[in-house]
Amino acid sequence: MQMSTTQRVRRVRLSAMLVVTVAATLAACLVALMWWQAQPARASVSKSTPTVELDTDTLSNDRCLPSDLASVNDRPPITVMTRNLYLGADLNPIFAATSTNPPDPGAIVQATTNAWATINATNFPARANALADEVEQSDPLLVGLQEVSLYRTGPFDSFSSNPTPAEYVEYDYLDILLQELNERDLHYAPVTITVNADGETPGFTAPGGELKDIRLTDRDVILARTDLPDSKLQLSKPQMGNFDNYAKVPLPLLRGWGSIDVTLRGKTFRFINTHLEPESTDPDVNKIQVAQGNEILRGPADTDLPVILVGDFNSRAGGGGTPTYSNLIGAGFKDAWSATHPRELGNTWGHDEDLLNTTVNLTQRLDLVLFRDGELADGLCALDADVVGDGLTDRIRPSGLWPSDHAGVVATLRGE
Repeated sequence: MQMSTTQRVRRVRLSAMLVVTVAATLAACLVALMWWQAQPARASVSKSTPTVELDTDTLSNDRCLPSDLASVNDRPPITVMTRNLYLGADLNPIFAATSTNPPDPGAIVQATTNAWATINATNFPARANALADEVEQSDPLLVGLQEVSLYRTGPFDSFSSNPTPAEYVEYDYLDILLQELNERDLHYAPVTITVNADGETPGFTAPGGELKDIRLTDRDVILARTDLPDSKLQLSKPQMGNFDNYAKVPLPLLRGWGSIDVTLRGKTFRFINTHLEPESTDPDVNKIQVAQGNEILRGPADTDLPVILVGDFNSRAGGGGTPTYSNLIGAGFKDAWSATHPRELGNTWGHDEDLLNTTVNLTQRLDLVLFRDGELADGLCALDADVVGDGLTDRIRPSGLWPSDHAGVVATLRGE
């Protein structure tokens, strides 16, 4: 069949249009290629997601990819919290009074009486209300608590180093906090309770009252959610221990750690909570803290599992203090705060003894969420971290008390 003249014209026109379209497409591709080659090199991400541009902090500090860019194989988020509850007073004047040779009974009674008055004034029941609010807002899977004090009183016995133990409970910080959590319908229970230093000294519990023995038992506690089904969460191998290295004057100042193995949707990691000896002007005391950090590395952290290590480490993360923090980082641990906030201070300690300072006095970053990959299991990365209880609006009304002399840290991690 032969084409008509009209058909031939239409065919020529279509051919011309096709040539123009192809040429335009090739030109656009060439321009795009030239633009791409002119751009800075981009990081390659080996995941089933599009290539994304990541900054050097993300690549070097184990920060997770954003949730919308993560692989479908990545694990669900793990939110954890560390919180120092604060003893309620500075006990160093008591230690100083009991350290004299011979001890001064009058100084011991005065220091103990003053401390007890401050403990009452810093009002842990009111502070527990604020602390429970922090837990409710953060919704952590696990909480590491330090300075979970148990205060008991009893009849004055003697000024001996081995008095009859006082047994009447005045304040049980753990029980008070759990009641506040229960009132909010938050389902948490202790899975480890590490008993540390336990000592008592005489003092007056009320003006004009009788002399009593006042006893403090210091504890560290791990709380875990109890409202998740076994198909999602299993807890196993609870462990607790006191450090072989501890300050022994004026009384045995035991410190320790607790750990729990956590299986979340089929993947297992170890969660460790600890409280190390405070930094001191005495280099021998600082050596004790460093040794305690090394005991963590040789003890509960010596595992093939991924590890989340939280607590009050009393070693300044910003530098200038003891080498404990650097030793932990050198052993392979990453810092959730510095991974997600690489240029922010994130200080967590420094409020006044009476908790009534009207400015934010946090000067050091001592409270940490650290994490480390496992040898035989999926690694961990940091999605986010937040310092809680560190703002002026976090003070308790109408008293103006801060929830603690520390702020807390909440971090969300993920297995990849």
